[in-house]
Amino acid sequence: MATPLIIHHIDKIGSTQDEANRLAELGGVLPLLLIARSQSRGRGRQGRGWLTAPCALACSLVVRPEWSCQNWSRVPLVAGLAARSAIKEVVGLDVSLKWPNDLVTGDGKIGGVLSESSGDRMTVGLGVNLWWPDPPSEIAALGIEDPEWEIANSIALIWAERMISVLDGDFTHWGYEEYRKVCVTLGTEIIWEPDGRGVAVDIAFDGALLVDTTGGRLELRSGEVREVRPTTLDSDPGRYRGDDAR
Repeated sequence: MATPLIIHHIDKIGSTQDEANRLAELGGVLPLLLIARSQSRGRGRQGRGWLTAPCALACSLVVRPEWSCQNWSRVPLVAGLAARSAIKEVVGLDVSLKWPNDLVTGDGKIGGVLSESSGDRMTVGLGVNLWWPDPPSEIAALGIEDPEWEIANSIALIWAERMISVLDGDFTHWGYEEYRKVCVTLGTEIIWEPDGRGVAVDIAFDGALLVDTTGGRLELRSGEVREVRPTTLDSDPGRYRGDDAR
């Protein structure tokens, strides 16, 4: 990834992930960052739809990591850390991370990441709610009313540059200790589909979530579970949206 970052700006798009993948398949130079002002067919993990705020950032980065594919399970967590850092630098807000792919504040989910692989490349999407006057339950935004587009653009660029910097280096320096400090999933009782229940106790070095259950300790990996949520919301599963709203 020694070549400069190629940046594409689009006003309206169906899905930044789909378009970024299309450009990469056409032989585009990587790394490639696609930034859209709006998207109509965004998607979350495992093909779920995702809600888009009236004003939101949607972008996707296509890279060829220097890491071996055995280490790519860390990429969603790296993307979350990079997004957290970019938001802090641009708007001064501290956000937390919900394993494996959500950005959250005390008011709810403000965004998330989506990582997909194909051959020797990865496409990582980032969605952030910038402004949403009447969001669904448990969804929030940065609270920047009618923000200038440069704010979203700056977040996207800083996020991509920090992602590239980490993926271009030693995989053992992916941000493990920092992630453990800012992951709000740890220490909570959780349930996950299809029928899991336990207490999230730690993050493994490869990015797995370590969970204590009545049957012993388990390692959950993002590709193996459909949804993870606190048990406090168990009585109303729709309250914590499982549709990857951004």
